[in-house]
Parts: sequence; structure tokens; C-alpha cells
Amino acid sequence: MPLALLALAISAFGIGTTEFVMMGLLPNVADDLGTSVPTAGYLVSAYALGVVIGAPLLTALGSRIPRKRMLVALMAVFTAGNLASALAPDFGLLVVGRLLAGLPHGAFFGVGAVVAARLVREGRQARAVATMFLGLTIANIVGVPAATSLGQRFGWRATFLIVAVIGLVAMASLAKLIPQLPAEEHTGLRRELRALADRQVLLGLLTTVFGFAGIFAVYSYLASMMTQVTGFAEGSVPLVLALFGIGMTLGALAAGPLTDRALRPTLYGSLAALALVLTAFHFTAQVKWAALVTVVLIGAVGFLTTTPLQMLVMNKAHRAPTLAAASNQSAFNLANAGGAWAGGLALAANWGWTSPTLVGAVLAALGLAVAVVAGLLDRGTHDPSRIVARSEDAGATAAVGGSRLG
Repeated sequence: MPLALLALAISAFGIGTTEFVMMGLLPNVADDLGTSVPTAGYLVSAYALGVVIGAPLLTALGSRIPRKRMLVALMAVFTAGNLASALAPDFGLLVVGRLLAGLPHGAFFGVGAVVAARLVREGRQARAVATMFLGLTIANIVGVPAATSLGQRFGWRATFLIVAVIGLVAMASLAKLIPQLPAEEHTGLRRELRALADRQVLLGLLTTVFGFAGIFAVYSYLASMMTQVTGFAEGSVPLVLALFGIGMTLGALAAGPLTDRALRPTLYGSLAALALVLTAFHFTAQVKWAALVTVVLIGAVGFLTTTPLQMLVMNKAHRAPTLAAASNQSAFNLANAGGAWAGGLALAANWGWTSPTLVGAVLAALGLAVAVVAGLLDRGTHDPSRIVARSEDAGATAAVGGSRLG
């Protein structure tokens, strides 16, 4: 794999750390800024809102900018957002800082996925994209627990200062390691939007929303399940979250080769496995060792869905893949919010602490249903399954994609 993928993974590590670390720092922020923990929870929503807004907006605004320069610029915005968060004098400006930090998230992964795919030969594109996402999974094993501990010991501002430093390292890595890729034919915003409106792209985005919502219906309340149902002490929760991160990493490692071999079967299999494992968690949560094994499995099969989902929308919008790839990140964040909301409804209805597992299973099954319908509609249609970027300098076409859909 090209060394340039390391720069993308470092960037993903920083993004993953700042996205999830706020959940563990909410009590610290609330105490320091004189607000309640539920109100501080808006900081999580502010970041997600930034992702949803920034993905299509920044991708469209940067459509004429060379990919390498665009990636560096997006990480500069990310770094500025984290620095603003660290220096925010009050809660309102901290919300603004979190929104700013979230704006480049979707656009970065959208552009980064296309760049990663172009860095490798045909037949290895999904592995390249999965390598970039490894930074996101490793953040959940190392970055989030370490940053949370740092914030609890030295204050939450120290966490965002460290993440800003990671952003600077990522910018330097991108500038040094990402090559100057051949110029692409400018597709234009209208063409990007037409590609985004493709039926298969929309069904792919809908699959992301439902399928990934199944994970966050459970992940959002995992700490409470482990303490209230399984019987772990609060001090053991970081270990449980780290195990979830290990599962995510295992899923990411498997996702690349499997998606390169057969995209749709990998997507079907991962969503079906997710529905089954979430259903099983409703029962295994009662037993400590079984609960820990299931947590790893949820992380693994859950993150196994991400690469095929990303490659699917990129392939289906093959003439204009960047906006579709960025919009898929918006779909992931809508899934995060929607899954947490759906799981919360079950808890509010007093269905029990493990009820979000069954809600998640239903959502995963709905995602599988959408994916199967999309696959059936796609049969018999001509599908080049290639992400195409036309070189203006060489007058040649660089074809990237190649994941088999059948």
C-alpha cells in the first residue's frame, strides 16, 4: 500500500478522536462552564450538524481545487475548529467551535476515499479506502480513551489542544506524502447533483442511514447497559469501549479484501450478521464474558458495513463520486443521531436497558431490506462499477473502482 495512505489514516485518527471524545468529557465540560450534562450534550449534536452541513457544501465549494490542496485545506479547518474549542471562553462559542470542527469531516472522507482509490491499482481500491478508515477505528481504541483520560486529568481544553496538534501533524503528512494526482475533468456541481440523485446512490445512502443506525442505537447506551445489566463497575467502561474499538478495527481489516472480492454479498452478509448479533446481545448482556465477546462482534460486523457502503455509492456515482462519498458521511452521522434517538425511545418507554439492542436489530434488518431491493433493481442494468477521473494533462482515463457487485 502507498505510504500516502498513512497520511489519510493519521487524519482519520484525529477526526475520529475529536468526534467521539466529547461523549466522555460532557460532565467535565458541564462542570467547568456551569451548565447541565444534557445541555452539554448539544456539543455532540453540534459536531454532527457540522458534518451534515459541511459534507455537501465544502465538497461543492472545493470541486475545482486539486485534491491534495483540498485535503490540506480541510484539515486546516478541522485544526482551527479544535483550537477554537480549546480556547472557547463560554458554552456558546464552544458550540461554534464544535460545529466548525465537524464541517470538514464528511468532505474529507469523501475526497479522501476518492484519492485513496486512485492511489492503488484496480482490484485493491476497497482495501485502500478501508486503510484510511483504519485511522478512525484505531482512534476508538487509543485516541478516545487517551484523550478522555487527558481531559479528566488536565481539563477538557487540553484534549482539544492535543487534537489540534494531531491536525497539524496530519496537515504536514498530507502535504508531504500525498502525490500530485493527474488533473481531473471538472464535472460541475450540476453533474455531481445528478449523480447524487441516481436511484442506486439514494438507495445506498438510505441503506447507510438504517444499517448504521442499528449500531448507534446500542453504542449510545452501551456504558449504561454494561453497568446496569451486566454488572461492570464504571471504571471498566473504558475497557469495554476499547473492545468495541478492537472489533471495529478487525471489521475494517476484513472489509477491504471482502469488498474488493464481492461488494454486494459483503454488504448483505455484514448487515444480516449485525441484525443477528444485536439480537443475541439482548440475551448475552446478562453474562459478563458473553457480553464482552458480543461487544467485539458488534464492532466487527458493524464496521464491516462501512467500506462496501462507501464503495457502493462511489461506484454508482462513478462519473462524479466525490459528492456522493461525502454525502455518505452525512448519512453515517444521520444514522448516529437517528439510532441514538430510536434507542432512547425504547428506554423512555421503560422497555428495559437491553431494549435498544432489539431496536438496533430491527434497524439493521431494514438496512438489509433496502440493500436487497437495491440489488434486485440493479440486476440486468449496465454497470461499469468504476470511479472515473479523466486526466486533462495526459488525455487518458484513470479508472478506479472495480469492486464486483454480484
